[in-house]
Amino acid sequence: MAEPRIAAGTAMNGQIEETTAWKDFLALIKVGIVYSNLITTFTGMWLAFYLSNLSFLGNLDIVLFTLAGSSLIIAGSCVINNYYDRDIDQLMQRTKTRPTVTGKIQPSQALWFGILLIALGFIMLLMTTITAAVVGMIGVFTYVFLYTMWSKRRYTINTIIGSISGAVPPLIGWTAVEGSIGVVAWVLFLIMFIWQIPHFLALAIKKTEEYRAANIPMLPVVHGFEVTKRQIIIWTACLMPLPFFLGGLGMPIVVLGTVLNIGWLICGLLGFRSKDIMKWATLMFVYSLNYLTIFFVAMVVLTLFKIG
Repeated sequence: MAEPRIAAGTAMNGQIEETTAWKDFLALIKVGIVYSNLITTFTGMWLAFYLSNLSFLGNLDIVLFTLAGSSLIIAGSCVINNYYDRDIDQLMQRTKTRPTVTGKIQPSQALWFGILLIALGFIMLLMTTITAAVVGMIGVFTYVFLYTMWSKRRYTINTIIGSISGAVPPLIGWTAVEGSIGVVAWVLFLIMFIWQIPHFLALAIKKTEEYRAANIPMLPVVHGFEVTKRQIIIWTACLMPLPFFLGGLGMPIVVLGTVLNIGWLICGLLGFRSKDIMKWATLMFVYSLNYLTIFFVAMVVLTLFKIG
């Protein structure tokens, strides 16, 4: 899951800056997460069309239901996350202006709105395949219950558990077309799952004091920076073999994925002994954002002229 871009106003001299209803809505659904997961959902769907030799333009109904349905269940899950976390969100700088914290949106309104979005999204995914709808709800369950309500406030493995839900969107896209999960779909899932861990651990280093203030047991809060740095390197290295399972998409994709993996690992190793841990964490975090965008967009672009 990508880092949400909070759209609500910032606190100034103890006052909450006025925002529009639209900006509050975008903050409530965590629009950054919705956008980033939309990219991976589309990629999974596109590659399913490509490898199945099915027409993309001839199945625009599936495309629309998949993108709308997945976006709605992700947005709904984020709304419920905001509802549940409003007590700790007020303790962190980057989350204290969310509308569920400032009172611009009442808790009960947020809860029911989140449930409504998930229900609508589930119905739309049912218009594609039952498998896609089931996979989508597994993602919802993992994010809302296993991550938000159970592990986030208790265990350092909350990052790993949360990464399961963040890796589900490509599977939704794929199963909306295929109805079953193929090897390439599982590889996309693993790329997303593994990618999220160093991505969010780098963010956790940058925001350690905020997480500490909110009593959230992120890895750097509990075990310190050195352990976290080693974990980031290990998880980054775990990405190395995955591009070789994408040979069916063409050698350029295998090469690109390998180059991106090597580059990320080198950035990690070169900066591992850096005295400026925050600068290193920022480098790893920014690289992770570019990694995801470049790799998944490239998988679509490089197969663009091979699909009807």
